[in-house]
Amino acid sequence: MAQPDKLFGTDGVRGVANVEPVTAETALKLGRAAAHVFTQLNPRENAAGTRPKIVLGKDTRLSGYMLENALVAGITSLGVDVLVIGPLPTPGVAYITRSLRADAGIVLSASHNSYEDNGIKFFRHDGYKLDDKIEQQIEQLVFTGEIDSVRPTAGKIGRATRIDDALGRYVEFAKASFPRGMSLEKMRIAVDVANGAGYKSTPCILRELGADLIVEHNEPDGTNINKKCGSTHPAEIQRIVKESSAQIGISNDGDADRVLLCDENGEVVDGDEILAIASLDLLGSQQLRENTLVATVMSNFGLDEALASAGGKVLRTKVGDRYVIEEMVRRDLNLGGEQSGHMIFRDFSTTGDGIVSALQILRIMRATGKPLSELKLCLKKYPQAQRNLRVKEKPPLGEMPAVMKLVGEAEKELSGKGRVLLRYSGTEPKIRLLIEGREFAQIDRQANRIAAAIQSEIGM
Repeated sequence: MAQPDKLFGTDGVRGVANVEPVTAETALKLGRAAAHVFTQLNPRENAAGTRPKIVLGKDTRLSGYMLENALVAGITSLGVDVLVIGPLPTPGVAYITRSLRADAGIVLSASHNSYEDNGIKFFRHDGYKLDDKIEQQIEQLVFTGEIDSVRPTAGKIGRATRIDDALGRYVEFAKASFPRGMSLEKMRIAVDVANGAGYKSTPCILRELGADLIVEHNEPDGTNINKKCGSTHPAEIQRIVKESSAQIGISNDGDADRVLLCDENGEVVDGDEILAIASLDLLGSQQLRENTLVATVMSNFGLDEALASAGGKVLRTKVGDRYVIEEMVRRDLNLGGEQSGHMIFRDFSTTGDGIVSALQILRIMRATGKPLSELKLCLKKYPQAQRNLRVKEKPPLGEMPAVMKLVGEAEKELSGKGRVLLRYSGTEPKIRLLIEGREFAQIDRQANRIAAAIQSEIGM
């Protein structure tokens, strides 16, 4: 299959495993290119003979074995060592990268996608995701072959080492985000770990904090990650909570960097509600920096109203947790996230972390004595109508006049009391439509009209 003209999307390199660009051949080239770029970014000042090192983790997909070995071959062929840590949540890879003073971290995961897909994501030495400029450097080296002649020999070839205590290190790191003098004893918690990267760590962390757990979908076999479970299938955690009479449900996605919660009544609590609860708590204790929460354009406008009523504000970014994090770092803010469940509690972590986010809500529940169903009432949502449609191509939106005409009509009908957002997914062959307004029947009708026009133009 022909090589694509671009490798990186909004969250690393992603696609169907063993189809370009997610092949062993391209993974090997990416490993070589990344090793070269990170060596240049972080030149070693240590004693002679000390080699750069890169941490490599993955989720539970079958294709992880293929890509892991290809990356190890590519990285070591550039004279860089690889620290292989096996299945661990994406935020765990970011933490281990910092903990082991590595030059970079790589995680193999396609997050919430089904097992057929996989992806390659990179972290800098400080645990933050790469900016566009560094990704372009890596991409350029893959396409041009500029480093094909860089071939260390003999003792200068890198080596791979398996790190056996990565899980334990991450468990202790996550537990440290929960107050030392507080426990989860006598709290019944339902957990859906999506047969993914958090299948060991999430239950372990909660048990060590004293929780009474009911855990499901914790037997990954390489092909069942996210299969009718996890945060993209909220009906599962709702079922588990109701059947077990749990006080709260926690649902991870495949790489456990996002979380969806469920209250004791079996009602879903999404990322916007989690952000509202956490930001208002931090505002109350004067710990929300600049009294500002960072969210994306997809988050409900009710967030703005909830924060404003408490003396805070919401700063909006493009869709994608990387853009949220970039804005947080730029302004030195400490809380941000997405409606989808990516939350970044920057006082503890450099990236979205499902279990750390859940622990912050558990802390608030413990401190206030309030159930989650009561806490979530702090956010009064505007109705939203969303459509996620598969597409066969992604032409510029301006080249679909019939679609854009309907978008304009919807915006005019909303009269400034709502909004329409239309964008392509950066990780899947999909277009995402969101309409927000005061009357659900109105926006649902508008969403159906626009969706029908999109299906007619570029639908699959």
